[in-house]
Amino acid sequence: MALKLRVAGVPEHFNAPWHVAAKKGLFEKIGVDVAWTDYPGGTGAMAKALNEGETDVAVILTEGIVKDIACGGKSKIIGVYVQSPLCWGCHTGAGQDGVKDVKDLDGKVWAVSRMTSGSHLMAVVLAEKMGWDPKSLKYEIVGSLDGAKEALTKGTSNGFLWEKFTTKPHVDSGVLRRVGEIPTPWPCFVVAVRNEVIEANGPKLKEVLEVLGGVCRDFKADAASPAYIAQEYKLKPEDAAEWFSTVEWSCSLEPPAGMLEQVGTTLTNLGILDKVPDPASLWAKL
Repeated sequence: MALKLRVAGVPEHFNAPWHVAAKKGLFEKIGVDVAWTDYPGGTGAMAKALNEGETDVAVILTEGIVKDIACGGKSKIIGVYVQSPLCWGCHTGAGQDGVKDVKDLDGKVWAVSRMTSGSHLMAVVLAEKMGWDPKSLKYEIVGSLDGAKEALTKGTSNGFLWEKFTTKPHVDSGVLRRVGEIPTPWPCFVVAVRNEVIEANGPKLKEVLEVLGGVCRDFKADAASPAYIAQEYKLKPEDAAEWFSTVEWSCSLEPPAGMLEQVGTTLTNLGILDKVPDPASLWAKL
């Protein structure tokens, strides 16, 4: 009998290899039924789903899941999914004439999908980079990219951080305006799994990541992949090609040296965590 794994991820181009693997029946071949659910709400929504038993696996932002596990979350990281950093676009509403640059967002309201989401944590990282007091930041919880577009258009929020290629169609259409960028200083996506699922199915989870790793390598080597990304995720071909040239999938079962320490130290220095978590408490070795 196949092992059913409920997998959560954002509806973004990074996750294309999961869907390619599923369509080819590669998970089925190893006795795993992957039931994918899109989470437009992002990392905060997926961490909540892991903790409440609504999903088994989440393809999730590194900083968000480190924060969640350190605060008592019921999952562990089992692998790095995307090795390259995430480039966050800093956005405002197209009609917000008072915001020409990132520095104009000092003291303004930030749209966040939910508190402790990537859009929230990266606003704190940006504040430190800009020399603002992170504790003075003001937020509006908007739920998703669609909620942020609405808030920025109405003017109830002034700034919003989201992956820049995902928002590019909305910048091109004139709904949003990008005023800056900030990359994460670590690998951007990891695979996190509920603790009880790891305990019961460790070897099978390892097989899933090994299969996925092969698909990622083939997908990266395929010259037709950027066109597939453009079609599936409604990106301009030139934007899909630019993004594709920057992304590096990993599916590594080992954390890069110092990665977990760096994330934990950064979150602690920003006041998001009280102390740097032990890397062994964050990662489950399969």
